[in-house]
Amino acid sequence: MKGVLLINLGTPDAPDVPAVRRYLAEFLSDPRVLDMHPAARWLLLHGVILRTRPARSAHAYGKIWTPQGSPLLLHSEALARALQARLGQGYKVALGMRYGNPSLGLALAGLQQAGCDEIVAIPLYPQYSSAATASATDALFAAASALPAVPSLRLISEFHADPGFIDAVATVAREQLDGFSPDHVLLSYHGVPEHQVRKSEIGPPGGARRCLASADCCAALGPHNRQCYRAQCFATSRLLAGALGLSEDGWSVAFQSRLGRVPWIRPYTDEVLQALAARGVKRLAVLTPSFTADCLETLEEIAMTGRDTFLAAGGQDFRMVPCVNAHPRWVQAVAAMVQGAAA
Repeated sequence: MKGVLLINLGTPDAPDVPAVRRYLAEFLSDPRVLDMHPAARWLLLHGVILRTRPARSAHAYGKIWTPQGSPLLLHSEALARALQARLGQGYKVALGMRYGNPSLGLALAGLQQAGCDEIVAIPLYPQYSSAATASATDALFAAASALPAVPSLRLISEFHADPGFIDAVATVAREQLDGFSPDHVLLSYHGVPEHQVRKSEIGPPGGARRCLASADCCAALGPHNRQCYRAQCFATSRLLAGALGLSEDGWSVAFQSRLGRVPWIRPYTDEVLQALAARGVKRLAVLTPSFTADCLETLEEIAMTGRDTFLAAGGQDFRMVPCVNAHPRWVQAVAAMVQGAAA
């Protein structure tokens, strides 16, 4: 039997301060997330972040929490069930979170106990990044190495240009935008620090660097930036704009969720929302194509705070397009990727 391991970021167990503090402590202790000297990371985390952020984050989680639990977990579980039904016999699907529950170790052990000697793992992050994809890969292989017998693992590390993914996002967008007729479409992606994307540039030691050196450095993917998160976000955006038939000036890209004082990749979503309203955009639609399941960053940061920012700046109507979640087109796309990797 072949195993399928869906990996998502994770979520607190409850929208309260103790649960959020536990989750943030695990998340922000990851050296790929806060990539600094271990002593500095410990001081920042325990001296500053965990003293102030859990209460604010718990309040934000409380605004999106459902009677059934965390939206991220519920959508991820729904995807796992739908994928299991589509793949049928011969496959066993499990869900594991990089941080929190259900853990990757528990999910892997369950697949092995079910008789899976080959496992296809897919971190549900469309664009490759060190902080998300590579971190999930680290945890995946660490958990696998702790098993009595290490299974055969095949990894789908990114799918930013996968036709099925693009079609699924475009399908959800069309369903939401029919009748809305936005003046503009904003594609908002999770941000990362600038130094993390610079590290991803491929080139000879001492050679000239092009990453973030010009305004159009992400205008195309090439050998030097094929694993650049920002460049992959722009590549996804170009494909989605084409699939949706958007005019050249009818869409733009921005990056959200920055943390701390170091420079993060630009432009920033909150600033773009204000600028779009200031230039006369009245009806705005926002897609979030770096997320496959609706979560705090889409439901609170965009659909609530982002909406308020746009309307306060002069906009009149705002619509956030949901993530692909467990949409049938997305289930079909994941199944195709898994079957291709398993073959």
